[in-house]
Formats: sequence, C-alpha cells, structure tokens
Amino acid sequence: MQMNPNKDTRLCISLSGRPGNFGLRFHNHLYEQLGLNFYYKAFTTQDLPGAVTGIRALGIRGCGVSMPFKEACIALVDEMDASAKAIDSINTLVNTDGHLKAYNTDYIAIAQLLERHNISQDTTFALHGSGGMAKAVASALRDGGYKHGVIVARNQASGSALARHCGYEWQAQLGPARPQMLINVTPIGMSGGAEADDLAFEEDAINQATVIFDVVAIPSETPLIVRGRALGKQVITGLEVIAIQALEQFVLYTGVRPTPEQFRAAVAFARG
Repeated sequence: MQMNPNKDTRLCISLSGRPGNFGLRFHNHLYEQLGLNFYYKAFTTQDLPGAVTGIRALGIRGCGVSMPFKEACIALVDEMDASAKAIDSINTLVNTDGHLKAYNTDYIAIAQLLERHNISQDTTFALHGSGGMAKAVASALRDGGYKHGVIVARNQASGSALARHCGYEWQAQLGPARPQMLINVTPIGMSGGAEADDLAFEEDAINQATVIFDVVAIPSETPLIVRGRALGKQVITGLEVIAIQALEQFVLYTGVRPTPEQFRAAVAFARG
C-alpha cells in the first residue's frame, strides 16, 4: 500500500497483547480509498500508562484497545461513552485535543451479528471467559433478550461478577450441560498462544451444539471454528466481530462512514 505521510497526517494506533495486521490493513486501505490523510499502526506495550500518556501528548487521534488492556485502560481516560461505561470495558479511544474518550464497539458488533445470523432469543448458550471482551458479549446477549445462558470461567471472582451483572449463572466448568450455542471469549485457539491448537469446549459439547461462536480473530479459522464447520454447525467467526468493530472505530476516528461495498473491499484486503 502506498502512503504519502506528511506533517499533517493524523495517526491512529492499536494496543494489543498480540498485535495483528488486520486493523492496520483495514484502516489504511480505507484511508487511501477515501483520500483521508491518516495512517494506522499496530503496537504492543509493557507500559500501558506510558502508552496512553503518549497518545494524549502526541495527538494520536484514535487507538484500538484489545486484550489484555480493555479494563486496565479505564483508569487512564477522561470520559467514558455509554457503550463503555455500561459494561466497564474499553476497546476504542478517541483523542480530541488531549481529551481521551473511551468507547466499546465490540458490543455493537456482537449485537449486529446475533441479529444478522438470526440467533433465536430462546437459544441456550455457554459463554467461556470473563474478561473485557466477555463483558461486551454477555451484555449484548442480555440486552438482546437472551435469558438462558451460563458464564463458564475458572476465575470465580470475575466469572460470578459477570454472571450477576448480566443475570446469568456462573460455573467454573461447563459440566454435563449441552447448550445450543457455544461462545469462546478466551485466548484459546489464538495464534501464538500456548493454547493455539486447543478447543475451547469439550468435543461432546461441540458435537451437540447448533451454533459455534468464536471471538478469536487470529486466525479467523480457529480450531473451534474448523471443528464446527466440519460438523455442519452454524458458525460466527472472530473475523466478523473484528471487521464490524473496526468499521465503527473508523467512523469514530474520521467522521466518515464507508459504503457497504467499500467496507467489504477493506475486509477482503485486510484478510490478504
């Protein structure tokens, strides 16, 4: 991709424990196609307060926030949008003259996907995870009218707190339950991790489920999604989540909403 940055170029970044290229390619492709003087770069950090101070001090326009920084960022911003405040989780920072406002576009993406895939509100589900992204998913399920679910998390404190917040049950393990929809919101299956080749749920639970939903986006075809496809299950991928949330971030950063055709082209480019 050819870029011609200059002194007026506005910088947007992302902070992630395991940076990938999707957001970089997605945003920069749209900047070029729409003639916007922006540039996007992915970073990781061992000094989150220092990184956020840098965003403010250097006038970086926007920042995508991924695991494991979604909750730790809360104490470092000036204002929380309702989308982030409602679930105490951040995935987007917008810098306006040194004022950092936090948003959560993950929530928007999850809500859209449940509707697009026609997931019935009567569907029973198990959500594996209790971190920042799990809060976004569980809150979207709650607000979408999904009443029959369980939060599966080894961490009792965060797992039970999330369950109480959203009106669900908490279990340390799934046990004998066999819900219709399995949702992975943990790093299991993520490229580069210790559990990259593992399944987030027991095979028998996967066999009996009807919907497999994995928010892990790198790779887009996680072991859980691969297994679900092989069994003929309905699948919702992390690629779908990351694409929609990236679109909403793009709009917050630039004030420009791409057409559906431009969005699809950017997703295709970002996957390349």
